This record gives sequence, structure tokens and C-alpha cells, in this order.
Amino acid sequence: MAVRIRLTRLGKKKKPFYRIVVANSESKRDGKFLAIVGTYDPMQKPAAITIHKDKLQSWLDQGAQPTDTVKNILKMAVTA
Repeated sequence: MAVRIRLTRLGKKKKPFYRIVVANSESKRDGKFLAIVGTYDPMQKPAAITIHKDKLQSWLDQGAQPTDTVKNILKMAVTA
């Protein structure tokens, strides 16, 4: 069972809002997840990113792999 850190979509049509979650790689995009480690709101200028660093680090230490999109979001959060 591979664990991934990825986005799950919330919000209305044309107004997306995302949670950054830890989920089994085989589960659906908006399906079951193990933990919420942050949020991402691309509609704000600049994009609003909140990360729970302690939760994220504990999952990374356990071997969870972030998707490419989440990697880019984490880089934006670090530089902001």
C-alpha cells in the first residue's frame, strides 16, 4: 500500500479550493484519506497556502510520497 500526499478538491464550480491530504494511492481523488496536512486556495492573489508542518513532516518520515503538484505547492509555501 503506497501512501501519497495529494490534493482533494472542494469548493463550487469555477471556484476550486483544495485540501492537502495523505491518502492511499489507490483511493479516489475525493475519497477516503488518512490525514489533512494543509490547504491550498488558488483563487486568492497570491494563492493562500497553509501547511501543518509537524503533521507533514511526520508523514514524510513514515515514507509518504508527495505528488508533483504538491511538491510545487510546498516549494511555493517555503519561498513565500
